[in-house]
Amino acid sequence: MSSMSPARSAETAAEPGRATGRPGACAQEPGSPAIHAMDLRKRYRNTVALAGLSMTVERGEVFGFLGPNGAGKTTAVKLLLGLVRPTGGEAMVLGAPAGDLATRQRIGYLPELFRYQSWLTAREVLVLHCRLRRLPRPRWAPAVGDALDVVGLADRADDKVGTFSKGMQQRLGLGVALLGEPELVVLDEPTSALDPVGRHDVRAIIRDLRDRGTTVFLNTHLLAEAEHVCDRVAIISRGRSVATGTLAELRGPRPSLRLRVGGLADGWWQPLTGFGCWTPDGDWLLVEDLAAGRVPELVGRIVSLGGQVEAVIPEQQTLEERFLELLEDR
Repeated sequence: MSSMSPARSAETAAEPGRATGRPGACAQEPGSPAIHAMDLRKRYRNTVALAGLSMTVERGEVFGFLGPNGAGKTTAVKLLLGLVRPTGGEAMVLGAPAGDLATRQRIGYLPELFRYQSWLTAREVLVLHCRLRRLPRPRWAPAVGDALDVVGLADRADDKVGTFSKGMQQRLGLGVALLGEPELVVLDEPTSALDPVGRHDVRAIIRDLRDRGTTVFLNTHLLAEAEHVCDRVAIISRGRSVATGTLAELRGPRPSLRLRVGGLADGWWQPLTGFGCWTPDGDWLLVEDLAAGRVPELVGRIVSLGGQVEAVIPEQQTLEERFLELLEDR
């Protein structure tokens, strides 16, 4: 990781838009995380927007940042990008202090709320942002062409933004975020204005970015989006991370099983409690805390007792159920 000291509190952080250190600040050790936040805090007078966020996002992963509205997600994104200064704590992004000017050129960002000039065409918007990103002029045309192709706007490249639907403007914003092949792409609610086809396309783009080694930080309250594309997720509530891990880790390692069995007397399952916790549910039996790999063994035991196994339905806690459970605990 860079030898520079991380950005700290508001008293020592740089103003947004200004470099935060010496030349060469972006040098990093191989394998340094894309994002590393430690006790990151932000207060607006009497309102605590972020209350000590700590997390690590590894290079090349799709990381979901989940939480209810008002949990502090957008504040965290602004702090990581250097758009606002922290009240306390520190963060490193791509091996440099959060907000480092040179590092910003290696980050693509799609904000939740944005608006482009209605009189510009899609191509002109992208060219403008090539200039803002200070891309070398010879790269403008191929970068713009690639972005238009990736987000599906090649056939509308020379149409004015004012004629675009909200979903098409969202696609254009994603194209802007992808200009210059950034190492880190931060997406704030990227599918909020899209129809099912558009959401599917965005997921494909995110997977392609991961395949190319790009880190994607996905800020969303749509849990289904995280389930489709994320390698790991963090769930935050009231400005703090309450859980971080893969989807399998958050859901829990031991799934449950729903069984419908005929040909046996009531209570036949009681000698089989070693397989898990049994709960009758009408014509069904729910076996919870069932160890992985023991389903065939359990079915074999039931058949050996003379039972007729009519249905076997594996079940696992959904991300939504776990999400709500974590929030309730808080």
